[in-house]
Amino acid sequence: MILVSVGTQLPFDRLIRAVDQWSATNGRDDVVAQIGPTAFRPTAMKSFAHIPHDQFRELQRECDLMICHAGMGSIITAMEFGKPIIIMPRDHRLGEHRNGHQFATLRAFGDRPGIYPAENEKQLTALLMQLGLLTASPSLAASAPASFVDQLACLVHASAKQPAGLRLRHKLFTRRPRHL
Repeated sequence: MILVSVGTQLPFDRLIRAVDQWSATNGRDDVVAQIGPTAFRPTAMKSFAHIPHDQFRELQRECDLMICHAGMGSIITAMEFGKPIIIMPRDHRLGEHRNGHQFATLRAFGDRPGIYPAENEKQLTALLMQLGLLTASPSLAASAPASFVDQLACLVHASAKQPAGLRLRHKLFTRRPRHL
């Protein structure tokens, strides 16, 4: 199964249309899409606006490939479950988002194993045509190692024991100037 997700806040019809068209052209009946708040209804793939979190996590666990907007939650979940993921950012210049941060996410994560960047529909379709070659990265642990959590807890507790004035002075005088 291929799972497509656009998140829950904004529609991303360009992504949904591209995958729906690819599904129809290639006779795929195993594509499921979470399409969010939109009037567009796919014809070739099963779709839903929203489902409960637990059910969605189960779809993520069961799928063979995830196709998503460039949202951190989607990327981290794909890494956690060891799923290959195609990410296509919303384009703020097309009114799909407020700013270009999803392109920054694509640049930051697009070269990691198991993550396949697509800046547009053409690149998305090209990746889908190579579906059998897309592999996942090794699974990412769902939680941090205990040793890291212990060190972080010690740091937090030590900071909390300092008087408020001392913490403030420490912050003010240990910051590097912005221009460096």
